Amino acid sequence: MKNSIYFLFLLLMVGCSKESKTNSEILPEVSTTVIANDSLKNFKNESENLRKEETLKRLNNEILSTLKSKDYEGFSNYIHPEKGITFSMYSYINLKKDKHFSREEFDQYIAKDTQFTWGHQDGTGDLLVFPIKDYLAEWVFKRNFKNAEFYFNEFKGTGNTINNIRKTYPNALFTENFIPGTEIYSGMDWNSLIFVFDEYNGTYYLIAVANNSWTT
Repeated sequence: MKNSIYFLFLLLMVGCSKESKTNSEILPEVSTTVIANDSLKNFKNESENLRKEETLKRLNNEILSTLKSKDYEGFSNYIHPEKGITFSMYSYINLKKDKHFSREEFDQYIAKDTQFTWGHQDGTGDLLVFPIKDYLAEWVFKRNFKNAEFYFNEFKGTGNTINNIRKTYPNALFTENFIPGTEIYSGMDWNSLIFVFDEYNGTYYLIAVANNSWTT
């Protein structure tokens, strides 16, 4: 009787040992698979983000070139075909007050001297009234942003003005062209030019252009 009990005990111990061994062999394989899938997913996301950044950096530089050379016909080609484009004097977007043009409207007015009120200038509170071409030359490209620092989906310039671009365009991508301030003005004379992009039929187009600077 004792021998039978002892024999059964040995069988149970062997069975448990085999089960434990089997589990230890299987679990690492499952864990490795999960890690491999996560790594592949992260790699794909990083590659996709890098592709977007490279694409938008190229578009960003092309648009800057049209503004510097005052090639506004070329600039028009980057405006979103359906959503058009919004111009904001500062980084706070006000869709009810900021000027918005379809691509057709932009093409219509760019060659004319029609005056538009773009908003209030910081400091003086004076209204900024310009035709589109003068607004682009005197306000949007007020400095040579071709030599600016490039940033993708992040804002380098921060000041007193609320920046609501992410909130206003939650699904869009943006670039910032940042010119640092000088030591003589304690860095407060910085400027930036921001382009907001949205995808349409596999191509990115401009839906907003905003300037940013230190405000009082």
